[in-house]
Amino acid sequence: MNGHTRGFWCECWTEDLTKAQQPTFHSSFDAHSAGQADRWIAIALRTITPALDPRASDEAWEWLYEGRIETRRALLCSEPCMVTINQDGTRITWTARPVFFLPLAHRRSLELPSCAYDFKPHARLSDPS
Repeated sequence: MNGHTRGFWCECWTEDLTKAQQPTFHSSFDAHSAGQADRWIAIALRTITPALDPRASDEAWEWLYEGRIETRRALLCSEPCMVTINQDGTRITWTARPVFFLPLAHRRSLELPSCAYDFKPHARLSDPS
């Protein structure tokens, strides 16, 4: 691939284990290195740790002290990773997977890629006022 950049696509999802519902997406982050990807997870865990119950807090700190190095090694080998914490019937999952970031088409180019013409603007809703 020409013009691509390697990186990691990171996401955070929650799932209510007490109900039969689909997981809920919360956030994403485009990391340009394995270090950025695992730091994103570490920062999130450190941020929420004070609000977790003792068992979930222990899971978080175990990953921060023991599991993080394995996550970093896997990411450096371009392997996808997942970190999961269970808190009072809710599963919180962070993922990081290797991706290629593609450059965007430059609007001042002489010619846009043909796919650019496939997207039509949505009709505006009429203003209720």
